[in-house]
Amino acid sequence: MPHAVEMTGISKYFPSSNVQANRGVNFRVQKAEIHALVGENGAGKTTLMNILYGLYEPDEGKILLDGQEVILRHPQDAIRCGVDMVHQHFKLVPSFSVAENILLGAEPGQAGFLRPAMENEVVRRLADSFGLPVDPQARVRDLPVGMQQRVEILKALQRDAQILLLDEPTAVLTPQETRELFDVIRNLAQRGRTIVFITHKLPEVMEIADQVTVMRRGEVVANNLVSETSIPELARQMVGREVLFRVVKKPAAPGSIVAAVKNLVVAGAGCYPAVKGVSFHVRAGEILGIAGVNGNGQEELVEAVTGMRPTEMGAVYLESHDITHLPVGERRAKGLAHIPEDRMSTGLNLKTTLDENIISTRYRLPEFSRRGFLLWANIRQFAEKIIKDLSVAAAHPGEGIDTLSGGNLQKIVIGRELSGDPRFIVADQPTRGLDVGSIEFVHKTLIEARDRGAAILLVSVELDEIRSLSDRILVMYRGRIAGELSANDATEESLGILMAGGKLAQVEKEA
Repeated sequence: MPHAVEMTGISKYFPSSNVQANRGVNFRVQKAEIHALVGENGAGKTTLMNILYGLYEPDEGKILLDGQEVILRHPQDAIRCGVDMVHQHFKLVPSFSVAENILLGAEPGQAGFLRPAMENEVVRRLADSFGLPVDPQARVRDLPVGMQQRVEILKALQRDAQILLLDEPTAVLTPQETRELFDVIRNLAQRGRTIVFITHKLPEVMEIADQVTVMRRGEVVANNLVSETSIPELARQMVGREVLFRVVKKPAAPGSIVAAVKNLVVAGAGCYPAVKGVSFHVRAGEILGIAGVNGNGQEELVEAVTGMRPTEMGAVYLESHDITHLPVGERRAKGLAHIPEDRMSTGLNLKTTLDENIISTRYRLPEFSRRGFLLWANIRQFAEKIIKDLSVAAAHPGEGIDTLSGGNLQKIVIGRELSGDPRFIVADQPTRGLDVGSIEFVHKTLIEARDRGAAILLVSVELDEIRSLSDRILVMYRGRIAGELSANDATEESLGILMAGGKLAQVEKEA
């Protein structure tokens, strides 16, 4: 029986960035299989899937679907051949309803007029048939991320996709949403759909996939049955060396209080409080972790501390200075650094060059500007130093960064933010969407900053990350601090109880 997908000898070169993204790639997927595609950031996974989806044309090689060679010059060609893709960053119209997004371009109507009632009924039947309930009339902008992803999947199924490409589908999902997505994927495979699952999260590969292909530096280096491999083996194949899965650190030696938040109240959507009277402090030489399910006030807290969102009540202090109402630039001048959750839109400007990005928060410093003029020779030296010290692959001073992988983009952000040894570092989801090698680098860099005496506020939904990096842990629930634990006392169970709104007394009772 022919493979559902067979790509042979696929090569793709991007001359603008001098990157050979794919080099003679052979990739095969059986029908009704859940096939994981893994590799470091920049290994060529997404490029290969973009070729299969018709976004790029390969320089060499051929594509066969169900044994028939096809030419895919545009996504519409792929969709006609039964291939569809759910991108990491969703392609939805926020102001449209669920039904309008799913049926965009294929709206049922009569005599040239749209009929919303008919659209809603079509979508309701589609959703029920696949066991993916949605509200057809809901506005996409009002939906949680997991439900938006469900809309993307239904949009592909409405177009009768037989081969579904999922690019980093769990990168922005909560653990509960991830479990629901896996149920959806298993159901689709049981009904004959073929799933290609691009991910960095190796435990997810072991849980959901039948087969796994590993890419490194644009080439396929391994193909394994999931039942015959392991997480350490996959990590070694991805990175080309053994990877440390535990954080190596010496005990913290906390010093004086560097940053403090007192009775902070911050408005969220609709002017309702998202942060409700939160207080804490962070000492020099320690990492304070904040755990919690997304949407419990962490985003608003980080934005208030870093100056991106106004506060309603309370105060923020840095080195005993009240910075509550200071603009972002002045907070930075006093020693604050910010590794934002969204490197693509908040951390970087992908339309400008590497040089411009690495001085975007530092261009007023005397080493980079004088009398209003930028000192480009110094900026170029700084860019070269970051590229060398952080091993930013495929990056070149003076060139654009829009083709760099997520891990390399994160290295640019970290290199910029940690230069100058800031006193207070706010790291918000610093490893989201990164591969195992990049995660290892980020963890090592944060520990080194802690050991140099920085105070670090770490916000993450990854409990393993919180537990392994933090010296103290706070849990946020519905805008408040639900409890505090030392890193030594924090278990997944105790953190889970606090994240669900339980009390520390319950943790002690059940211990």
